[in-house]
Amino acid sequence: MRSFVKSCGLALTLVVSAAVAASAEPVGPDPIRVTATVTESDVAASNEKLRQAYGALVNMWSGDLKQLGARFVPPSIARYRGAVRTSCGIMQPHNASYCYSANTIYFDEVFVASQSKAAAQQLGTDGDMAAVGIIAHEMGHAVAMQLGQASRIPYENESVADCLAGAFTQRSQKDGTLEKGDLEEAFFGLAAAGDPTPRLTGYEQVDNRILRRASLMGHGTREQRQANFNSGYEGGAKACLDVFR
Repeated sequence: MRSFVKSCGLALTLVVSAAVAASAEPVGPDPIRVTATVTESDVAASNEKLRQAYGALVNMWSGDLKQLGARFVPPSIARYRGAVRTSCGIMQPHNASYCYSANTIYFDEVFVASQSKAAAQQLGTDGDMAAVGIIAHEMGHAVAMQLGQASRIPYENESVADCLAGAFTQRSQKDGTLEKGDLEEAFFGLAAAGDPTPRLTGYEQVDNRILRRASLMGHGTREQRQANFNSGYEGGAKACLDVFR
């Protein structure tokens, strides 16, 4: 993704890891399992891309919500390493999450940089949209929740966030900041982030409950996540939330 002309100039906040209770769980984790070894230079480059993307995301959603007569309060963005305690619980390593009570997006900077590098190695591109897509997804949660569009069903929230990340990618394509390979990188990241296939028991009644729970509580399979993102990429924000129509 090309550098954005408009940027808020935000300095990413580093949250220092601390010893935390293992029993606590983070709110809204986004586990992604494909990783690559990164250097400090890789992490710094990834953070700079995210800083630029953050500015573009804030500009987009501030303008779009203003057209609805609403005000978007940009979430802070905080990077960390290891595990960190937040007002939404414990953020574990290899994760990213939006915390509504703090209006903050937390992300493991080493982990996110590794997604970019893994995409680069697999696709022969710079891989940056795999990392940007993570932040765009979390920003999607912020947009939906600030519009009062949160669901009691976790999967519905995740599908909307994936869709809004796709809408941001569509906007990037229209304003000329989307590079060749960016769309493939975004799909690569979504495929890597798909929920694992549930382990079934062989007993139909039990397996139906397992599958039902997975369909409600997860982020979606790789196919579902890619389809939700593509809905936003093709149809814009109005394809994600009725309020934009």
